[in-house]
Amino acid sequence: MRIVCRAFGSRCRAPLAAFAMGLGILAGVVGCAQPAVDVHAPLDAFRAHLDASVPRLMRAYDVPGVAIALVHEGRVAATAAYGYADRDHGLRLSVDAVFHTGSISKSVSAWGVMRLVEQGLIGLDDPLQQHLGDWEIPASPHPAHAITLRRALSHTAGVALGPIGDAYPPDGAVPSLREALTRDVRVVREPGTGFQYSNPGFDLVELAVEQVTGRPFAAFMHDEVLGPLGMHDASFAWREEDRTRVPSGYDLGGAPVAPYVYATKASGGLFATVTDVARFVAAGMTAPTSGGGAVLDEAAVRTLVTPQVAIPGMFGIVADAYALGHFVEHLADGRRAVWHGGQGHGWMTHFHAVPETGSGIVILTNSQRSWPLMARTLSDWAAWSGIGTVKFGRIGYGVAVMWVLVIVLLLGSAWLALWLAHGVRSGRLRLAPLARRARPQRLAQALVGLGGIVALVWSAAQPYLTVSSVFPGVVQWAFWATLSLCGVAVTAAAFASPDAGAMAGPGVQPQPRGH
Repeated sequence: MRIVCRAFGSRCRAPLAAFAMGLGILAGVVGCAQPAVDVHAPLDAFRAHLDASVPRLMRAYDVPGVAIALVHEGRVAATAAYGYADRDHGLRLSVDAVFHTGSISKSVSAWGVMRLVEQGLIGLDDPLQQHLGDWEIPASPHPAHAITLRRALSHTAGVALGPIGDAYPPDGAVPSLREALTRDVRVVREPGTGFQYSNPGFDLVELAVEQVTGRPFAAFMHDEVLGPLGMHDASFAWREEDRTRVPSGYDLGGAPVAPYVYATKASGGLFATVTDVARFVAAGMTAPTSGGGAVLDEAAVRTLVTPQVAIPGMFGIVADAYALGHFVEHLADGRRAVWHGGQGHGWMTHFHAVPETGSGIVILTNSQRSWPLMARTLSDWAAWSGIGTVKFGRIGYGVAVMWVLVIVLLLGSAWLALWLAHGVRSGRLRLAPLARRARPQRLAQALVGLGGIVALVWSAAQPYLTVSSVFPGVVQWAFWATLSLCGVAVTAAAFASPDAGAMAGPGVQPQPRGH
């Protein structure tokens, strides 16, 4: 800014001040402005609010379809569907649509494990290896016996995240569970030493369930959890008869994604309707109206949502701890919210609940661009239900910050380009990359700009970046704005004042000017 002011004079100070004020206003409007939600307003009033706000958010973030269910006073109180199951063919979404729920599967799978714990067939602190048959956890510097059921369910087993995106057509060849585990399980840190989100670590539990029960995981979960909870359209196995009920997914670029399955089921293989997931959420309530007793007693349900490990890093932005198959957030009033989200190629899902109040919400979408929409909807639900705020709502503020950053980057590019153009036009600057004047500073500027360009090219070559899902749309703007600033910075570094001494070439003294 100082360079531009020197180039164009003090008249730029007022516009700069106005621009700074505009940025502040923009941040407030984008991050905070939303329709008012009255605390504890009647259920119908909040449903009307969703009917108005969700389609608006869908248009803003280009999300084709959204299904929402509200759990109120411990029961499924409302369901709604918005938008399209297949946008290209104009097929509307309904509440009977069967979604790929992603990692919501982990919460449901944890219920199946706890069912076996209640029956005395397995212990939370048993070493997993003793329940895996002849399949052995890969050798590592860390003791395999320290990988317990509890640690696998709480992402503290020290197993790596595993591959992302290994999906298969439902009617094609799919690796077996054992083949997938052999390929994916890697112990990379000492078990019990901290949180490390891991899909393969969770899928070890799937094999343990099959070994203990002698039944396929999907069949066990259907008989012991899904059926008793009334989740009649839910399944951990692909059902060909449901193909027409599965919406088309849509990736970050808006391209359609056909249905697919994973080789494993416990970590992300559940297909379910929004009503199914809402029934599961209602069963997990500790309010008197909870229906969890059909599968687990109240003590077991409480164990599932009791924090096991604090969460640092990126996940810590939206959660405080992880329990057994559930994220946990400590609310301002001392209560806990429990939740889990799911993400896959073309899908995003989420549920949030406060077990003590019997209140919850389920949001299922057929788009990878849905996190900002879910964040705003969750913030509205939290305000309406009286719990104030939830950390997941911070994504909305992040979107606002990203837009402000884009504006700053674009303005910086424009100002630097104008400064360069003005300098060249006035004769103060000439193309002289080897000039001695301010050579270290210009070299540093060029290196920073080139480094930024290299980083951007690298990011564009990656098949998936989390930030692209968290901030869809604005990330693309940020990419081009950053590329613009880096390009202008590199170009400007090649220009110097004509009196720099190197304009005539190395070893040649500039000629004195005539009078």
